Amino acid sequence: MVDDTGIGDPPDGLTAAEIGMWQAFRNGSVYDLRSGDAAVDDPHGGYPWGPERSVRARIVCWLLLDGPPALAGRVSSLKLAGVQITDVLDLAGGTVVPYTELKGCRFEKEVLLPEARFTTLRLVDCSVPRLEAARLHTEGDLHLPRCRLHNGMRLTDAHIGTDLLLNQAVVYRDRRGRSIMGDGMTVGQDLQAEMLESHGELSLRGAKVGVSLSLRGSRLANPYSRRALNAPQLTVERTLYLTPAGVGNPPQTSGTTPARGTRVQRFECEGGIRLDDGRFGDAVDFGQARFTLQNDQEVSLRRVQTPELRFLSEAPRRGKIVLSGARVVNLMDRASSWPGPGNLQMGGFTYENLIPQGSFPLSRRLAWVAAATPEYNPEPYEKLATVLRNGGEDADAREVLLAKQRRRRETLPPAAKLWGYAQDWTVAYGYRPGRAALWMAVLWAASAIAFSRADHPPLKPGEHPHWNPALFALDLLLPVIDLGQDNYWQLRGGWQWLSTVLILLGWILATTVAAGATRLLRRS
Repeated sequence: MVDDTGIGDPPDGLTAAEIGMWQAFRNGSVYDLRSGDAAVDDPHGGYPWGPERSVRARIVCWLLLDGPPALAGRVSSLKLAGVQITDVLDLAGGTVVPYTELKGCRFEKEVLLPEARFTTLRLVDCSVPRLEAARLHTEGDLHLPRCRLHNGMRLTDAHIGTDLLLNQAVVYRDRRGRSIMGDGMTVGQDLQAEMLESHGELSLRGAKVGVSLSLRGSRLANPYSRRALNAPQLTVERTLYLTPAGVGNPPQTSGTTPARGTRVQRFECEGGIRLDDGRFGDAVDFGQARFTLQNDQEVSLRRVQTPELRFLSEAPRRGKIVLSGARVVNLMDRASSWPGPGNLQMGGFTYENLIPQGSFPLSRRLAWVAAATPEYNPEPYEKLATVLRNGGEDADAREVLLAKQRRRRETLPPAAKLWGYAQDWTVAYGYRPGRAALWMAVLWAASAIAFSRADHPPLKPGEHPHWNPALFALDLLLPVIDLGQDNYWQLRGGWQWLSTVLILLGWILATTVAAGATRLLRRS
């Protein structure tokens, strides 16, 4: 059936390009004004596009908000390619029903979409001065791949029904220094911002993502202020990826791990990262991430909660890694991923399992704890010892607790420090019970030889056993147990002092041996 009512005819005053767009809208077809020359058609290039490729923003808004009816058997939609939109595109508060997709287009001025409603909106490889879309609502996707936004974009409190796609977009900062403002935004499914270039602060405070948030291969740079990624109280139902993306044709930005031999682009961040109080349903993955921080900048994970933290990044040369109050089940890490002393904070950090990648000997793990405690704090040592003990590594757990005592010793006054050295040298603070047993054997042998030459008159003549210096020394060394020797002989002078010292040492050493044996039996 042919529409001969004239209702859908183009109004007077339209240019030739606008008439063609009007007719393509009614037909639901793509209106393509590209020349076929890649350099000329590049929306980000310097070649000017004349009136033959330009349409007014007012006419675009007319089509989207109150456009003509579709031709019979067609669905009206706005599909533009290689078109320049002049003036401000203002759809604020409007409801757009037609499907909208613009590819390789140029916007002369900013795009205003605050409180607008779309089904699906796709801007692909477009040049946009600025996108204002606070409280935007889409039932389906919002796609902005390969777009360049020269003065930032605002998606504050926006609601994206399914996916938000920002792959390979380039976003420059606005006058407040922010590239993307997504505070309070809700994304129903995935937020993919892979191989994104952000020049300014990427802000996602209080945002919620229904599935995963991927920044694979992205480069965030904000040399103007403290943070390149500012996302406290971020909620991601599955995984946050700050990992590499495969570089190829096309780039591997599908969320899969790049195949072996594929050239990869790492996630790089110049500036601080703030993920404080975030909740992540599956994992936070920092695989091969690279951070460039100043001395006052941080990768802050304060009070983060996630089943798995994959901290497999390069250690930053400056700045801090902060895990204070974070709670994870599995900590997957490398020895080379952690910064040195003074640049790691782990107060209140809890984890249940350690999954080291590559060689991570206990000495390096102790250095990891020491780096987090420039001033002595027993908590990180005790937490590490608990995790090792629960994993069946009791000997390593004792070494950790011994290291804790040695760190504590350095904070003590001189007299207590000397006593600590004595405890360490003799019984290793009780964490090496074999050493205590060896000392008991040495003391027993030495004291038995000494007492063999002692003057030892009986307390009651005729009521004493046969003198046995070995049993007498053992009776003094062993607390509680009575071998029937020490109560029948009278020692004088230095021998009396020697017996007193043996009794005290016996109590100390025997208690140490008993404590060590108890720990071993408990683990068995």
